[in-house]
Amino acid sequence: MPQRFYELAFTPSVKAEQEKHGSERQYERMQQNDDFQNTLGPDEQHFLALRDSFYMASVSETGWPYIQHRGGPPGFVHVLSPSLLGFADLRGNKQYISLGNLHHDNRVALFFMDYPKQTRLKILGCAEVHENETESLRLMEQLRTNEPNATIERAILIHVEGFDWNCPQHITPRYTAAELEPHIAPLRQRIVDLEAQIAASQKKLD
Repeated sequence: MPQRFYELAFTPSVKAEQEKHGSERQYERMQQNDDFQNTLGPDEQHFLALRDSFYMASVSETGWPYIQHRGGPPGFVHVLSPSLLGFADLRGNKQYISLGNLHHDNRVALFFMDYPKQTRLKILGCAEVHENETESLRLMEQLRTNEPNATIERAILIHVEGFDWNCPQHITPRYTAAELEPHIAPLRQRIVDLEAQIAASQKKLD
């Protein structure tokens, strides 16, 4: 566990719960290790380049957390540097809850999931919204994907403050249609071939 994530997430109340439930020594050992890497390394950057969705939590002015799902083609979240992520914010249902929250409190928590491999990367960061300015036009063009008919409203940058990998426990494997296609395609072709063989055999009998 990188040191910075430990500092941000393991508050006195969290540590008190760990002590009550007997896990404080496990995490104290993690705090004492030599992992002071707080920027995204090659493993994290490669993982993010393959993701087609993520969940972003923000905090509203009423103090309630709000979680939003974001999706796009693999790599739609760009790793601009080891400590900076960016993505084009597309027009959606026009509620703008996350956007309003970010103007109130720019701290976010991101969950990136790899369901087939039961892997999860958590990132804590500070969001920076670019809209209706010269810099936003440059960023939106840089972060644009090849999605047809996508309307980009703004660019959002995430300054990474800390990250941590989670264990695979309780992550149910799930697969997208694209991930299943290489396995389904041979079966589909096999059905076509068998139907052709049946048709040929039936023609001979006739």
